[in-house]
Amino acid sequence: MSSQQGLLLRREFNAPRELVYQVWTEPKHFGNWWGPKGFSLEVTKMDVRSGGMFLGCQKSPDGQHKMWGKFVYQEVQPPEKLVWVQSFSDETGNTVRAPFNPNWPLEILNILTLEEREGKTVLTLQGGPLNASDEEQAAFDAMSPMVAQGFEGTFEQLDNYLASQQ
Repeated sequence: MSSQQGLLLRREFNAPRELVYQVWTEPKHFGNWWGPKGFSLEVTKMDVRSGGMFLGCQKSPDGQHKMWGKFVYQEVQPPEKLVWVQSFSDETGNTVRAPFNPNWPLEILNILTLEEREGKTVLTLQGGPLNASDEEQAAFDAMSPMVAQGFEGTFEQLDNYLASQQ
């Protein structure tokens, strides 16, 4: 994996593209599957349009840990593409440092594409630091395998959720 590419994840879902897009962009769906396994997500704001923002709070299974996060949408092309900048934030949406690593990049650029293939959807997610210092890039690169593993759990939840919606 090269630093320029960042993370590149691909997964096929047994669901039509419109539905996959819908569960990524509607708050009533998004909170039901996004995030680390076992964590709950409370969606405070979700305005999916260029310049719009998502703001949410993830809670650990025991309720002891809370992390706020935000997406600022850069490009929205229903039902095939979403581009957003992801950051940790406070409850009002101000960007803050990650609670787990002071060198974690403040901003991660994510590019999500959805391709319809015979009634199924191929999802590609590419992500990497934006305007990162060398230390931030190194922190991201070091944690990339863990981040990829985390997304496997998230995608498993998405898979199960999609099945429940059809």
